[in-house]
Amino acid sequence: MDGITVGRASLLCTLLLWAIQVCSGEVTVKSSPKIEVLKGETAKLPCTYTGSQSSTTVVEWYYDEQGTRKRVAYRTKAGEGTSDSETPFTGRVTIEDDFTLSITSVGPADELTFICQVNAGVQGVGEDTTMLKVFFAPERPEIKKPSSQGISAGESFSSEIGACVTMNGHPQPRIIWFKDETPLPEVKDKKEKTYMVPSVVKEASGLFTIKSTLYMQPTKADKDSEFYCTVEYSMPGDQIKQKKSDRITINLNYPSEKATFTLLNSDPVKEGDTVTMQCETDGNPQPDFEFTKDGQPINGDQGLLTLKSVKRTDSGDYACTALDYDNLDADLNAALNLNVHYIDPLNVTPTGPQVIKLGDKVEWQCKTKGSDHHIVHWKKGSEMLSQDGVLSIQEATYDNAGEYVCVGAVPSVPGLKAEASVNLTVTGKPMIEPPAPGEVGKEGDSVTLLCSAYGFPLPQFTWKPSGKQSITVEGNKVVSSVTLQTTADVMKGGVVCEASNDHGSDSKTFPVSLKRAIGNSAEVLLSGNPVLKSADKQQGGSSGVVIAVVVCVLLLLLLVALIYFLSKKSKLPCGKKDKKEVSTGEVNNDIVVEMKTDKANEEDGLLNKKVSTQQ
Repeated sequence: MDGITVGRASLLCTLLLWAIQVCSGEVTVKSSPKIEVLKGETAKLPCTYTGSQSSTTVVEWYYDEQGTRKRVAYRTKAGEGTSDSETPFTGRVTIEDDFTLSITSVGPADELTFICQVNAGVQGVGEDTTMLKVFFAPERPEIKKPSSQGISAGESFSSEIGACVTMNGHPQPRIIWFKDETPLPEVKDKKEKTYMVPSVVKEASGLFTIKSTLYMQPTKADKDSEFYCTVEYSMPGDQIKQKKSDRITINLNYPSEKATFTLLNSDPVKEGDTVTMQCETDGNPQPDFEFTKDGQPINGDQGLLTLKSVKRTDSGDYACTALDYDNLDADLNAALNLNVHYIDPLNVTPTGPQVIKLGDKVEWQCKTKGSDHHIVHWKKGSEMLSQDGVLSIQEATYDNAGEYVCVGAVPSVPGLKAEASVNLTVTGKPMIEPPAPGEVGKEGDSVTLLCSAYGFPLPQFTWKPSGKQSITVEGNKVVSSVTLQTTADVMKGGVVCEASNDHGSDSKTFPVSLKRAIGNSAEVLLSGNPVLKSADKQQGGSSGVVIAVVVCVLLLLLLVALIYFLSKKSKLPCGKKDKKEVSTGEVNNDIVVEMKTDKANEEDGLLNKKVSTQQ
């Protein structure tokens, strides 16, 4: 075969292969570059392809383990397929209808590269990869202080400040240290003054436990600093989150440079108070202290000097001295002045209880001294009587008798005051208060009367007529109570209460009357004269008789008013026999009513009024 024939055959084969490729198409596979999922959830890894319509096309999913591919499942376009056995995903993976690989109960070990491979036979093979990322938030970090007693400032070596631990995170989190609110640079070089020693443990679950220990050479300025750590970790969607630990302070030892002496009482000190004074230095730990008062040693307790129930003699200059062997050159002395406020007992003149006669004069003077401006006032009960220390009563009454209190106080010192009391007795003959009348339902009932009298010596009581008596004392007055039966004489003349003592006597009559009945009897007619005392006692009559009498009286008054009105309008004569012309002069408006009756008791019960007419 010549060269021309060979060339033609080769060109024909090339054209045939090109035509087959054009007719069948190229297989193209598409999957997500990265899928993110939380630990324990289900991961969905999609896979699509183009360029093949053959029913024999097979989609296979692999995972890459240290450069070696291992298949986990496959599925044909016709719907046939299964997952492979003896893989880490056995029982947890399926390929869905759209060739998406589904992995349940995802864990940190599943964080691998997965390959979706499509085999279309003579049409070719295509594939694409997906990286599965698994996330799990670590626990809140815990910070622990070292077991050593304290750290000394100014040392030439670094000391452990604390250890920060966070557990069960994925992917591996990061610990950041803070002093106050400032993050500390992450330094691992132990030659530096401040550095961290990290450690990482991968648990059997695939989660990470991270620990970081902070070392420093603290200075005195760090005595109040707060240290804490945060764990910084990643979550799906490129989120960076943090969790903070509790805060700690370090037990830093440093020498004292100065001492202070402070009175802890917030209010001014007064006699009887408990006083506490505190001596302390700016060093740590606190050194030993010695106390003095006016140069004389006095016992304290670990920087505290306590004085119980102080007196004015406790006032003076107090001093404390600290003994810090780490800084013997420092001047560690401090002093304060204690002022104990006081008020003297009140001096009242005249002294003792005072007894005066009714109407006499009495005067007291109350004086005192105090550590500051003070006031003196008199009072009786809650009533303020004087504010200048002088109490004067010009004409004593029985109401003036009783207890009076003089109060002295220092306004600038809350609670600092003194009191003194005097008692006044007013003597004289008894004075009975106006009597309160007694009332009974009917004659023969019992009645109780109260007779209240002032006087000293305490009066003796006599009741006429007598009954069952009792005596009570109410302040400056004495009350006598009597209970007796009402008789006709009692109803008529009342009951007499007489009170007497060495200075004389007083008496009052207590009237006793029947209770007023409303609707059942009429006691007083319009004139004020009694008509009926009791319906049961009027000629054996009943309440109906009483009502009838009242109605008759009212009708009679109405008739008189009508006659008067008609006489004014039409000069109607009042009677045939007594016909009379009415003059045009002034007429008195009084009404003349003349009533005649055969019954004497009705005639006596009516009031006749006469009319005076000017001619």
